[in-house]
Amino acid sequence: MEVADRRDEEIRDSGNMDIIKSQYVTDSVSEERRSRELKDGLHPLRYKFSIWYTRRTSGVRNQSYEDNIKKIVEFSTVEGFWACYCHLARSSLLPSPTDLHFFKDGIRPLWEDGANCNGGKWIIRFSKVVSARFWEDLLLALVGDQLDDADNICGAVLSVRFNEDIISVWNRNASDHQAVMGLRDSIKRHLKLPHAYVMEYKPHDASLRDNSSYRNTWLRG
Repeated sequence: MEVADRRDEEIRDSGNMDIIKSQYVTDSVSEERRSRELKDGLHPLRYKFSIWYTRRTSGVRNQSYEDNIKKIVEFSTVEGFWACYCHLARSSLLPSPTDLHFFKDGIRPLWEDGANCNGGKWIIRFSKVVSARFWEDLLLALVGDQLDDADNICGAVLSVRFNEDIISVWNRNASDHQAVMGLRDSIKRHLKLPHAYVMEYKPHDASLRDNSSYRNTWLRG
């Protein structure tokens, strides 16, 4: 029993060491990237981001959601962000249903992705008249590393629907109630969200069970 316990402890230690090594490599790559961008006279962001696009074609069956997601661009500097953002169509010009995914590089906008599988998302519903402004404010907060507990944030999604637009912010850990509520407060504060708006939270494992992004939410606040 003692030998088994020691073996389990060694395995845990080995796993923790792999995580530490992985984080060290990631940090080293990020530092090299930032140094290179500074030398080029650019303004590096803390995180590198990717923008993905999903357009669901009506009448087409048996096409997986993953196959329907396309990465369209990535950037890691202030200059790169504005170059990309200025060429993106505004929400009012996008067909319904369409999703724009704005995620940290290396994280796919899928519930099953390793960075997302234990997390969830805060959901806010907007009229089409105001959604573009709130979406831009959210992107600026993400790019500018202004939201609290930024390491816990995976990305954000703009979902264009027929009679409304839905903005969601994905985080890594749905079971950390304090972090989840802290993210809610940070979003409200940076978006200057009026009190009339209700935010809803849904863990990704619940979405996997009911195959729905925005129905049957678990928490309102």
